[in-house]
Amino acid sequence: MATLQQWIHGARPYTLPAALAPVAAGTGAAAAMQGADAWRAVLALVVALGFQIGVNYANDYSDGIRGADATRLGPARLTASGAARPGAVLAAAVACFGVALAVGTWLVILCRGWWLLGVGGACVPAAWLYTGGRRPYGYRGLGEVFVFLFFGLVAVLGTTYTQAGRLSPAAVCAAVGIGALACAVLMANNLRDIATDAAVGKLTLAVRLGDRDARRAYAAMLAASLLVILPLLPGHGWAGLALLSLPVMVRPLRAVLSGVQGRALLPVVSATGRAELAYGLLLALGLALSA
Repeated sequence: MATLQQWIHGARPYTLPAALAPVAAGTGAAAAMQGADAWRAVLALVVALGFQIGVNYANDYSDGIRGADATRLGPARLTASGAARPGAVLAAAVACFGVALAVGTWLVILCRGWWLLGVGGACVPAAWLYTGGRRPYGYRGLGEVFVFLFFGLVAVLGTTYTQAGRLSPAAVCAAVGIGALACAVLMANNLRDIATDAAVGKLTLAVRLGDRDARRAYAAMLAASLLVILPLLPGHGWAGLALLSLPVMVRPLRAVLSGVQGRALLPVVSATGRAELAYGLLLALGLALSA
């Protein structure tokens, strides 16, 4: 039976900035339109955390029963290591999705954005089919598409809309920047596992690109997150604060471009997550100040 600490590790805390950053950025975009609402931001954060942890447990379950985690280089998984029964891990994923859907429905009722129910309903099958089902799209190099859409566009724009009742160009730019960094976190994770993923037929984007081009793609994702700030500067000058996240990006970028391999890439994943969080918080502050 898995210990509490093992369940916490199974939730993959280093990925949680992918839930925190979009809510911060989306709230900042709402503040720029003088529509920020702290209570709704908290609810949006619960939804984002529920989906993020749910995805992590669902991936643990699906990869574990497929045998894809048998030789991985990263931290031990609950299912593959035998620390927890597959059914228990699946139940944890379902519980997290259930919390996210329940709180998300409450948030939709508060903002009366009924169309968001359809978006929320699409999140669960999208999360499950990432590594679950007969033909998981995460095994075909489409994981970054899912991450960009749901942990970038949907998370940021949904947060903004549920508070301000509308969207803005600033919100779209923030969503693209956050989405690019979320993809960078996934790319760093998959770059580490290229050899072991390829061996079990898990054709992530990193596997398809190959080591050299995957590293270039990682650098391009970081660069895109910074470049998307530039269109904001004429109308939201304080949004330039997000550029101060560059120093946080430098260390993982150097590690990736220097060619470090295997376990040496473990710190890069968490460092990229911290860069995303710093970016989201600084962008949120900048957009709020620009109001």
